[in-house]
Amino acid sequence: MSQNGLHSNGNLAYLGINNAQEHWNLSAEKLSKITVEEGMGKRADSGAVAIDTGEFTGRSPKDRFIVRDSITEEKVWWGNVNIEFDEENYRKLKKKVTDYLSNKEIYVRDAYVCADEDYRMNLRVVNEYPWSNLFAYNMFLRPSDEELKGFDPEWTVINAPGFMADPKVDGTRQHNFAILSFADKTIIIGGTGYTGEMKKGIFSALNFILPAQRNVLSMHCSANIGDDGDTALFFGLSGTGKTTLSADPKRRLIGDDEHGWSADSVFNFEGGCYAKVIDLSADKEPQIYSAIKDGALLENVTFEGNEVDYTDGSKTENTRVSYPIHHIDNIAKPSLGGQPKNIFFLTCDAFGVLPPISRLTPGQAMYHFISGYTAKVAGTEAGITEPQTTFSACFGAPFMPLHPTAYAEMLGDKMEENDVRVWLINTGWSGGSYGVGSRMKLKFTRAMITAALEGKLDDVGYTKHEVFGLNMPNSCPDVPDEVLHPRNTWADKSAYDAKANELAEAFNKNFQKFEDYASEEIMSGAPKVTAKAK
Repeated sequence: MSQNGLHSNGNLAYLGINNAQEHWNLSAEKLSKITVEEGMGKRADSGAVAIDTGEFTGRSPKDRFIVRDSITEEKVWWGNVNIEFDEENYRKLKKKVTDYLSNKEIYVRDAYVCADEDYRMNLRVVNEYPWSNLFAYNMFLRPSDEELKGFDPEWTVINAPGFMADPKVDGTRQHNFAILSFADKTIIIGGTGYTGEMKKGIFSALNFILPAQRNVLSMHCSANIGDDGDTALFFGLSGTGKTTLSADPKRRLIGDDEHGWSADSVFNFEGGCYAKVIDLSADKEPQIYSAIKDGALLENVTFEGNEVDYTDGSKTENTRVSYPIHHIDNIAKPSLGGQPKNIFFLTCDAFGVLPPISRLTPGQAMYHFISGYTAKVAGTEAGITEPQTTFSACFGAPFMPLHPTAYAEMLGDKMEENDVRVWLINTGWSGGSYGVGSRMKLKFTRAMITAALEGKLDDVGYTKHEVFGLNMPNSCPDVPDEVLHPRNTWADKSAYDAKANELAEAFNKNFQKFEDYASEEIMSGAPKVTAKAK
């Protein structure tokens, strides 16, 4: 069967999708053209196509479910993140979705994830809309024409944004849903056009499969590689600088968001990038800006004429673009590297407490990995008038089916085996909290990361942070000494001490839910509230 064109002979009948007009593996150019011609999107002056995802402009974590079955029952960390779904309800709802897609014009893509051939997992993605299929083309790895012959998918994504569930009948919370079945090896998504549900659905599946079955640490991080083959990992929640800091002109990008760490390699799960574009400019983010061209898919942006207004967040602050990784010049081919030498945990501490760079012990590394801390600042969300702590376990809690300590202990083992240096980087405030102090200069952060990568912080003196116990370098090339120790940058030292204790108490309170599972080494990384300013 030809893999590039229109089929209406029931090739997806095995899924229960019957009499559909099936477009298989169309090019990015063709999908973009259909999207515009069907009135679903608009062509920007850069050549990219812009669409609106509709009611949902971001993921809906409370509507992401995992089917509770013999595979998942004893292994998944059930709760508010991993919400269970009944097997029988899943089967009934899947049939409703496939019946809905029957007799429609639909778009099918064969793709795979995991750039390391030893861990490759084949996917089939079935989409109601052409632009959703374009997203799948951009974000997943693209088989060659030869590989498409006799392609055998292991997992399937069935994506029907126009299908609305009936919560009372179907067992969902509301009309939208994203449900993973590990027994069926299928993800069904309905009621939402937000494309990131497909990406993060597959990420969630890999976060269960790879650690539990393949001894591979799955990670929500970016990664790059230097000329001498040294790999670096960058973990961080949204707004901490993960994409920006891994985009280094002196280093090749492995990937910007999802990776696996095996005994032999660090490898990208994906074949593309899904970047925020709010306030994007050619000056601030030249690589991302230049990647927005023919084949790229913009989401929920506004226009002035045919020119995108990246400053406008009226639809959402979560404006996005997806593009294949080859839209960036400076990339690793294939998207993998060797064992990492350095790991960076990025946080945007709007309280101005944490040092701009500090070196972590193994216990501290596991503790901060499980904590996954950053702070939201005023203006980022409605009702936030002063900094608020945010903790997301493993820097990606919504996508982690196993208990966070399972990932942390695997990280600790790999760090020890490979003698990896782990650094905590604060890209947030210095000299005071948000509103008093100022944001750490990007050029200083880049200089600190460069110094760490080049081994220039190996032989400098260190001072231990009184509350967090972090080892802070006393000097760093191209960075003023006074900014390296945060207490010194505050005019009111007692105010700093009080704020440091306040943040330490927030860390300790957050960690209470993990204590029963955490080892003594992990617990040794916790901050200790001091008598000062109590």
